Amino acid sequence: MEFPLIDTVYVLEIAGTFTFAISGVSTAYDKRFDLMGVIIIAFVTAVGGGTVRDMMIGVEPVTWLTDTNIVITIAAAVVMSFFFLNSILKLKRALFLFDTIGLGLFTVLGMERAFEMGLNPLTAVIMGTVSAVFGGVIRDLLCGSIPLIFGGTIYAFNCVAGGFLYVALLSAGVAQQISMAVVVLSIITARTLAVKFNWSLPAIR
Repeated sequence: MEFPLIDTVYVLEIAGTFTFAISGVSTAYDKRFDLMGVIIIAFVTAVGGGTVRDMMIGVEPVTWLTDTNIVITIAAAVVMSFFFLNSILKLKRALFLFDTIGLGLFTVLGMERAFEMGLNPLTAVIMGTVSAVFGGVIRDLLCGSIPLIFGGTIYAFNCVAGGFLYVALLSAGVAQQISMAVVVLSIITARTLAVKFNWSLPAIR
């Protein structure tokens, strides 16, 4: 049984927003920010990448300005995080998983937004990567940390590889919902393995 594509894309957006918001809350907590600081970091982590993407491809106004469900989702994630904060912080793997799931979801979501605007596959891969990583970039900069895309274990590269895999699957005639699921799971798996085995791209010396 297949569900309408538009519903699938929207579910991805809500799920990705929720997971990235919780990731932002955990980062802000580690930095000992006050309540307003936590809310701001959760917000920019959740919608920062999508905002940059929408501005680049000419979506006006940006998505979250016209969809109150996105703002409600972020608020719900912040509230839930405070109720279960101790449990979440004890599960370091869960915190990593929230960020990794968001990475996979927003890569596919960003590409779908680009395709809706009639952009070519290469540009769609770039927009998927921007959508997935720039919320984290803004979060890390505001928190005074070096963004993950600039070093350490493989991060943005997983989104690029996942984006090309998505294009290949669609070109091969694989159903879009199945392609989405395969790509999201591939990015999550690749990111997890990269951290576990400390894989990284060569550093410039």
